[in-house]
Amino acid sequence: MNYFLTGGTGFIGRFLVEKLLARGGTVHVLVREQSQGKLDVLRERWGADETQVKAVIGDLTSKNLGIDAKTMKDLEGTIDHFFHLAAVYDMGADEEAQQATNIEGTRAAVNAAEAMGAKHFHHVSSIAAAGMFKGTFREDMFEEAEKLDHPYLLTKHESEKVVREECKVPFRIYRPGMVIGHSKTGEMDKVDGPYYFFKMIQKIRHALPQWVPTIGIEGGRLNIVPVDFVVNAMDHIAHLEDEDGKCFHLVDSDPYKVGEILNIFSEAGHAPKMGMRIDSRMFGFVPPFIRQSLKNLPPVKRLTSAVLDDMGIPPSVMSFINYPTRFDARETERALKGTGIEVPRLTDYSAVIWDYWERNLDPDLFKDRTLRGTVEGRVCVVTGATSGIGLATAQKLADAGAILVIGARKPERLKEVAEELEARGASVHAYQCDFSDMEDADRFVQTVLDNHGHVDVLVNNAGRSIRRSLDLSFDRFHDFERTMQLNYFGSVRLVMGFAPKMLERRRGHVINISSIGVLTNAPRFSAYVASKSALDAFSRCAAAEWSDRNVTFTTINMPLVKTPMIAPTKIYDSVPTLTPDEAADMVAEAIVYRPKRIATRLGIFAQVLHALAPKMGEIVMNTGYRMFPDSPAAAGSKSGQKPKVSTEQVAFAAIMRGIYW
Repeated sequence: MNYFLTGGTGFIGRFLVEKLLARGGTVHVLVREQSQGKLDVLRERWGADETQVKAVIGDLTSKNLGIDAKTMKDLEGTIDHFFHLAAVYDMGADEEAQQATNIEGTRAAVNAAEAMGAKHFHHVSSIAAAGMFKGTFREDMFEEAEKLDHPYLLTKHESEKVVREECKVPFRIYRPGMVIGHSKTGEMDKVDGPYYFFKMIQKIRHALPQWVPTIGIEGGRLNIVPVDFVVNAMDHIAHLEDEDGKCFHLVDSDPYKVGEILNIFSEAGHAPKMGMRIDSRMFGFVPPFIRQSLKNLPPVKRLTSAVLDDMGIPPSVMSFINYPTRFDARETERALKGTGIEVPRLTDYSAVIWDYWERNLDPDLFKDRTLRGTVEGRVCVVTGATSGIGLATAQKLADAGAILVIGARKPERLKEVAEELEARGASVHAYQCDFSDMEDADRFVQTVLDNHGHVDVLVNNAGRSIRRSLDLSFDRFHDFERTMQLNYFGSVRLVMGFAPKMLERRRGHVINISSIGVLTNAPRFSAYVASKSALDAFSRCAAAEWSDRNVTFTTINMPLVKTPMIAPTKIYDSVPTLTPDEAADMVAEAIVYRPKRIATRLGIFAQVLHALAPKMGEIVMNTGYRMFPDSPAAAGSKSGQKPKVSTEQVAFAAIMRGIYW
């Protein structure tokens, strides 16, 4: 038996060709001249040679599929079954491409089938041909389709109309549901349909433990079917006698609601499930014009667009959340009776679908999420770069190929570090600066802009910390002035200096090294925490102003790090701390992913606790305050002896890992 396929190298087509070859058939596949290599690869997959799978050079959008006269003559009278699968199966594709491929491509396929005298024409349509019909759509219905506003719905309907009205070859029409991966292997070729929500599920999994219930939507019923069911059903029905002129719904007769589907894949992806699902019909009492007005408000539109863009979800997909159509499949069920070909339940194969997506289709797999890919050749400024977190960060940026600008107060140490970084092969530019001196900070900004033109990444790391109880600070107001001068005014001075160029270029990223103390309200660090809190507040305000100009801010609420800054407090030698290299990894993460905030889970928990139960948070912090004494230096003593640490202190510090005491 001889077969001709358009779309034979596509996702459904490659599985169908395999079925047809199993019948001992010869398969002719329409391919473009430049796509023959793709067919060669598929021949290896099928274990077939050129006599079993023959390439027919042509083009879907050309007359008679662009097949030359000689080839058409050779095919004439030999084709038993002509399968037309080629189409745009992407709801995010532009309207012009869908018109050309889905409608005109179908017309060309119909004409070619007639020209070669094919005995049967099999058109693979879609349930999209029903539009947004409200109710049950039967296999014998077509004209009843409604709400065909979306280009994908319209072109699938119109292409089926071409077959019904213009095809002179006996035809059969197949309307598959939303086709997803193979139920045994999970194989899929692109992100579409329910796959658009996988990134959202994955992000929720990263943010919350699996046992935390979430709130989501209920939605309409989405008809999802695996590709192997579609192909098995189509192959069987195509070879039955006396079925011409009929339409077959290759669908799930018992489809799941959107909320159920999300929960099924959440379980497959080990993510939290929606414990409560909200049905949009609850808001039916709100007049449509009010709902539409709210959706069209600029802040709502921008927020919606930002969320969808972050999740990789095309806006058009959201219109199908409340999908109103159910599909009757009596003809298909009759034709498949006794064959064992049926739709498996999604719960039985969702795990392989998720696993294949996460291993092969996750968009993050195709993004350069390395530090080098983010900063190579870009101007990165790091303050306080001669020790601790700043030095470790500078080393990572140097190794990643950044144009590295470092600034610090001590010229001798600055030169030493610059030479060390240059020895690693880095492009390093070192400028001495006391960032607590506003004139010096201005000079630094001007020098950097004169020499480099702009700054891509600014890491505000230079800082001053003071650990001293308020009881010991009544006559030390200068402690508050000094921390504010460097940690707040110095950092803001740099931001305000570099921002005009960032805004002009519509590109810039400011990373502020803040403290976990801002989240925990750490006692003994009132001067330090207040200055960092001020910088956090400034950054939030600036980010709100520049959000639409691609100048972003990241705050890192850094836990306790083993740096020279904490060296005077000897008790920290006995409690858990991060290394500077681990802290620099957090900075690298900020540069690559540009989140609003990076903080430990304990820090976030402390912030939530202070918001929900402030007295409880205060008691916990006071307990730590009473457990850990002031250092001898803070108390005015010159004793440099390492204090004794009790088992209670060690245990408390271990539980509260990374928090300042």
